[in-house]
Amino acid sequence: MNLPRWVSAIVFDCDGLLVDTEPSWTVGQAAVFAANGFDFGPREKQLILGQSISDSGEFMAEYFDRPGDGPALVDELLTRVGEELLKGVAPLAGALDLVKAVAGRIPIAVASNSPRRLLDVSLRGSGLDGYFEITVAGDEVEFGKPHPQLYLEAFARLGAEPTAGVALEDSATGVASAKASGAFVITVPSMPGEPIDGDFVVASLADPVIRSWSERVQPLH
Repeated sequence: MNLPRWVSAIVFDCDGLLVDTEPSWTVGQAAVFAANGFDFGPREKQLILGQSISDSGEFMAEYFDRPGDGPALVDELLTRVGEELLKGVAPLAGALDLVKAVAGRIPIAVASNSPRRLLDVSLRGSGLDGYFEITVAGDEVEFGKPHPQLYLEAFARLGAEPTAGVALEDSATGVASAKASGAFVITVPSMPGEPIDGDFVVASLADPVIRSWSERVQPLH
């Protein structure tokens, strides 16, 4: 499928797509698992990848046999991840060039399952925070991904029609959210070897096809 030439807006995920936050999340998640007497490996990572933070808390509460402790586990996780993010975070390959290529020409936003307190740190630390007209965090909507509300909210706040827009995602949960909004979905899988669908799948934002598209895509209005 060809990439769209004319778009109403472009909405990006953040973690694992624009910014290499996964090491910080992995350290934080492993620490919480260890504190509760559990190992944390690729299987556990895949189970939790892309979930909203509240869903992650409920998953951990069930996994640790700590019913009702989801909110406390979320707070612990956010504290640990925040400490790691403050040590430094980098944009992923091609992310900064892509954002710079479309900023100012196409309405762009971020729709992230991360809570505001971590989303801002990630974007600021990676040097991406000044480019987006809108950013929507997971704790600012009622339903996180895979529900489409984050994407619908971002497109709405840009004044853009989702079905004429493009979303960029890296996880199956995010792709489900973006597709449910009606947007064309560019998928850049963050977990190699994991099959994730989308309207256009590419290994990296640095791919020449994505770079070329970013330079020629035009706004609908």
